[in-house]
Amino acid sequence: MDNELIAPTSWWKTNWKWFVPTCIVLFTIVATLLATTSIDGTASNFAQAYSEDSLYTKAIEKVNANHRAKTILGEIEPIGKLAILEGDAKYTNDNTSVEITIRIKGSKANGKMDISAYKNGTQWEYKRITIRIKQPKEEIAIID
Repeated sequence: MDNELIAPTSWWKTNWKWFVPTCIVLFTIVATLLATTSIDGTASNFAQAYSEDSLYTKAIEKVNANHRAKTILGEIEPIGKLAILEGDAKYTNDNTSVEITIRIKGSKANGKMDISAYKNGTQWEYKRITIRIKQPKEEIAIID
């Protein structure tokens, strides 16, 4: 039996049911990514902050050396990568200045650490390091 009477169907007619929803999902993902990265460069700030290990390590050393902070918080644990992403980071001056807030965990209590620093060559110089604690409500100036 010949199939001469059956007309071939177009690609669009055969595949539109999966093609249209796929395009909508892809468009939504791309639009979301563009919106997220264009808002004040937030995504690039977090990427930069995520890679600045020395900024946090040296700040934690200074906090652990402070008697008042050690009394209230105990020994501060190293900063986890999730804590950086939960915080807030703002880089300026071609990524040589930073204002950042991250959560910290101590052996006795938790808090937030606010850092203001600038990069001098490859080293970070701290303008301000402040620890904020909820219970008891207190602010400790490590570097003012």
